[in-house]
Amino acid sequence: MGEPFATLHLDEQSSTVDRVVDELRRAVFDGDLESGTPLREVALAEQLGVSRPTVREALTVLVAEGLATREPHRGVAVAQPDPESVADVCRARAVLEVAGVRHWEQASEEAKAGVRDALARYADAVAQGASYQTLNARHLAVHASFVGLLGSPRLVAVAEGLSAELRLALAQIDRIRRNAHDQAGSHTDLVRMLERGEVAEAAEHLAEHLADAEVAIKGALKFDA
Repeated sequence: MGEPFATLHLDEQSSTVDRVVDELRRAVFDGDLESGTPLREVALAEQLGVSRPTVREALTVLVAEGLATREPHRGVAVAQPDPESVADVCRARAVLEVAGVRHWEQASEEAKAGVRDALARYADAVAQGASYQTLNARHLAVHASFVGLLGSPRLVAVAEGLSAELRLALAQIDRIRRNAHDQAGSHTDLVRMLERGEVAEAAEHLAEHLADAEVAIKGALKFDA
């Protein structure tokens, strides 16, 4: 196996924590740093040309985001999705998102516009061949917008927290399946159903999509389906 940090670099000479965090996130989402890869402060500092304290702060951010884990006496490593957590999160997000879609007719115009905008941004990212990090963020934003139809900021916050737990797993299967175009098309079909007033059909479509996603995640990450 080659040097795990060889692809890491900062576009400009900088020792800011934000730049290091951004580059490590990119490497995780693009698959340059795979789950379980130890994130050694000295090696990262040398590769990126920054100080160890800067790397240490950046790793603390990644741990807080769930992209890395810190264990006593073992240090920090890229997180490995837990099968039970993934299954639980998938079930929870399905409850919220399907409820949101069923609420389409009662939703505010602002919330509906949020769904359309999130979908447009995701489709644009797919068309532009954006990075996996960008695709992942915009895909999850579409799902969060479905919950937004309920008109509850608290439920949106819950949904965003759930999505944060899933984003590493989703990024890994997106790299394997390379089906962002199909995902965007599926969501476009769903929104068209809603616009036509086919709310029950749209809710069923979303439920099937989320069930398929759970199976795909388990399969890609070698969990028991």
